[in-house]
Amino acid sequence: MELLSTGQAQETSIVLTIFAMAAAAILSFVITQVYQKTFKGERYSQSFVHTIIIMSVVVSVVMNVVSNNAGVAFGLFAIFSLIRFRSAVTDAKDIAYIFFGLCVGMTCGLYQIGMAIVLTLFSCAILYFLHKFDYGKGKDTQILKVTVPENLNYDGMFDEILEKYTEHHVLRQVETTNLGTMILYTFAIRNKVDTHDRELLNVIRERNANLKVSLSYLQTLD
Repeated sequence: MELLSTGQAQETSIVLTIFAMAAAAILSFVITQVYQKTFKGERYSQSFVHTIIIMSVVVSVVMNVVSNNAGVAFGLFAIFSLIRFRSAVTDAKDIAYIFFGLCVGMTCGLYQIGMAIVLTLFSCAILYFLHKFDYGKGKDTQILKVTVPENLNYDGMFDEILEKYTEHHVLRQVETTNLGTMILYTFAIRNKVDTHDRELLNVIRERNANLKVSLSYLQTLD
């Protein structure tokens, strides 16, 4: 009878674990659907979408295993701490989605399915709201390089323009070029929301005798 009781308990545990895994998988599918609809980055990765789902399912099992054994929990999380992503995560929002999937998996692994559903729906609604209304919109930081004839060079010659068209600007570098006949200014700037790049370039060209002006973004592709 004792063996029979143990076997039934194990079968029940397996059924509950499968149920938790299925719930984690379904909810992570919802998470990844929202991720795909709100993605704005430069490099979309199908592997990243798959990773969110897999991690959510795996963590649900891990939480089931370690829920009653603190020693095993510390051992497993020590192993997880050794894991490194092969590709660097370039978007801070991607980290949030990874953490989101992990939390859903943990909640399902503790058999708090109702809480996991509420977490998924509420968080997905917030993420979609932020995307839909473009909350917190602002211009990215850019590098502005301006070439000036040596005879026109004077301190603060672009301060007035940058104060008008940018939220923030700072002079990063001043160097001579073209055998010392030209001065190259390098600024880090963040434009105002209503400032267009072409408009800023045209205004600066009027000040620097129509010499070369360039704008580039700090974000680079690896």
